[in-house]
Amino acid sequence: MSADAQHTLASPATLEGTSLHTGAKVTLTLKPAAVDHGFKFRRVDLPDQPFIDADADKVKTVERATTLAEGSVKVHTVEHVLSALTGMGVDNAIIEMDANEPPIGDGSARPFVELIKKAGIAPQDALRKVWEIREPIHQESGDGTLITIVPSKTFRVSVTNVGPDGRFTQYFSAEVNPETYEKEIAPARTFVYYEDVKPLLDKGLIKGGSLESAIVIRGEQVMTKEPLRYTNEFARHKALDVIGDLILSGKRILGHVIAVKPGHGPNSKLAATLKREYARVRSLAAPFQLPTGETVLDINDVLKILPHRYPFLMVDRIIDMVGDFKCTGVKNVTVNEPFFPGHFPGHPIMPGVLQLEAMAQVSSVLMLRKPENAGKIGYFMSADNVKWRRPVLPGDTLYIESEVIKIRGSIGQTKCRCLVNGEVASEAELKFALVGQ
Repeated sequence: MSADAQHTLASPATLEGTSLHTGAKVTLTLKPAAVDHGFKFRRVDLPDQPFIDADADKVKTVERATTLAEGSVKVHTVEHVLSALTGMGVDNAIIEMDANEPPIGDGSARPFVELIKKAGIAPQDALRKVWEIREPIHQESGDGTLITIVPSKTFRVSVTNVGPDGRFTQYFSAEVNPETYEKEIAPARTFVYYEDVKPLLDKGLIKGGSLESAIVIRGEQVMTKEPLRYTNEFARHKALDVIGDLILSGKRILGHVIAVKPGHGPNSKLAATLKREYARVRSLAAPFQLPTGETVLDINDVLKILPHRYPFLMVDRIIDMVGDFKCTGVKNVTVNEPFFPGHFPGHPIMPGVLQLEAMAQVSSVLMLRKPENAGKIGYFMSADNVKWRRPVLPGDTLYIESEVIKIRGSIGQTKCRCLVNGEVASEAELKFALVGQ
């Protein structure tokens, strides 16, 4: 996690221009937003002025640009403005438009950088959350696109652009921060191959395109109103797009993005992968919230009820009890558990049979807590409908639920399940007998 504060815009700022694909006139205004707001687009030309989150789940099409949609409301070509906001260190902003696409400007992100500088950037009273990539994330596409993110203590992007038939193969690599972004990435302009122009026009795209807003490549010739801004301008613009598309994951990252032949489709697909992976990683950090009241039994109370002792006591605490028929226990699974050194060394997983034992012990607490059963021991008779749904790992907090479904004399039957962060890890129906010692 970064120690830097979140940032938003200090004031609103407006830019007018023409959209690349629709050719429509548009006014775009960047506005400040609250802490943890992220980036949201707002269509002020529509009734109710709806918002659309800059979110990988909202990506609908990626035909030469990234399009977001919420129902029938769409915004096209969002990558340049999102790239500029991300690259310049803005975390929270509202992007208002009176059309469905931002102005294209000169085809780069420089107009948006200048707009951000005009608005100013202000720190906020909350820390910026940055996800540090710990394990490589790799993605390949059938068209030869490769994108890998490897661990790094900074955010770095390395891009290899490969044109048709290997034309204009270029490489660019840089650490991304506001200084390098403004000087090395933002000015790089979008480009198109001449043979793609007519098909794009036939699809109703690039209606606002011109040599002022894009570079056209015909054969080995570069057609542009001004000289190339960099010898590897195409690779730099691909890096610009990667930054704008990946922020759709909703998270800034510390990692080295290595992309060969990237495009909006693979970029946005990787953003969706990042979002899912982050949710998975966060699910491993179970929230610490215990119910309070007379139903809570600490470890000393549990030891008075259960005869089990190290290394076979599988319940640390009872956190809830509903009458005499339902009980929830907790087992904090640590890497110091005695079974981990021998159960898949190097890939520690809690044995499923011990999860079953944990269910049985919570069931025993439910039964043995009754005064008439004090001093007895619960013996297994059967375990039915046993299922293991996901592995339980060191650091997980295991919530064990047990509910009585039948009692006849000294024979009890319970329905149990173990959960990790709300997801079922295992479940079973248990039958056991209570006998005197």
